[in-house]
Amino acid sequence: MPTLEELKLLAENDQLFDYAIRQLERLERFGPLPGIVLPLIEAFLPVLPLIVFVVANAVVYGLIKGFLYSWIGAVAGAVLVFLIVRGLGRRRFFRFLRKNRQVKRVMVWFEEHGFGPLFLLMCFPFSPSAIINVVAGLSGVKTRDFLLAAVLGKSVMIFSITFVGDSITSFTSNPVKTIVVLICISLFWLLGKYLEQRLAARARRKKG
Repeated sequence: MPTLEELKLLAENDQLFDYAIRQLERLERFGPLPGIVLPLIEAFLPVLPLIVFVVANAVVYGLIKGFLYSWIGAVAGAVLVFLIVRGLGRRRFFRFLRKNRQVKRVMVWFEEHGFGPLFLLMCFPFSPSAIINVVAGLSGVKTRDFLLAAVLGKSVMIFSITFVGDSITSFTSNPVKTIVVLICISLFWLLGKYLEQRLAARARRKKG
C-alpha cells in the first residue's frame, strides 16, 4: 500500500491514473469494493484527484458500473466527512475554523440557502469538495439538505466525468456532450428543489 507522499508523487508525474487502473484490475476479485473505496478515500484525502479515480472506474468496470461505484463512494465519503465534522464541531480545532471570517461567510451562505448552493458546488468536479463538506458540517445547514445535495449533485458530477472521459477538451469541443450534461444538471436541480420543498412542507406540517 503506497504512502500519501507516494500517491502525491504519482499524481504529480501523471502516473496515478495508470496506477489506479492496475490496482483495480489486480483487486477485481473483490468485486465493486475497490471501485467504491477509491472515491471514498478521496473525501478524506483531497490532495488525491477524484477525476482520476472516476475515469479509472469507467475504464475497468464500464460506463454504468463505473458510474455507480464512483457515485456510491463519493457520496459515502462526503456524508461521512460531514457527519464526523458535525459531531466534532465543538472541538478546539474546529472552533478556530468557525472564527475564520471567510469560513463564517460561507457557513452563513449555506445556512441561508440550504440545498441550492450545495447542489451547484457538488455538481462541478473542480470545486473544493473537502472544504465544502467540512464547512457544511460546521454550519447549521440541515442534514437533510446536505444529503439531498450530495446524492443529486455528486450524481451529476460523477456522470459528467464518466461520460466525458479523461479529456476535458472533448467536453468543450463536443456540443452534444455539453448539452447532455447541462440538461442533466437542470433536471437534477429541478428534482432537488421539488424534493426540498416537499420535505420543508412536511416539516412545517409536523410543527403545526
